[in-house]
Amino acid sequence: MAAKRGISMAQLSLAWLLSQPAVTAPIVGTTAEKHIIEAVEALDITLSEEEIAQLEAPYITHPVLGMM
Repeated sequence: MAAKRGISMAQLSLAWLLSQPAVTAPIVGTTAEKHIIEAVEALDITLSEEEIAQLEAPYITHPVLGMM
């Protein structure tokens, strides 16, 4: 999907993360300036509902363990 859109996988990941309503301030850590630039550019990427569904489809939910 990233290659199809002409963006990096990191940008695709950040765009997905930013599409989640519970995420208000993702933490991006890097020591390379190019990665900071990529992260900032990800702010302008909007994923379609179909793309989000495609990215989330392989995920299998797991019960929370250790909670009482």
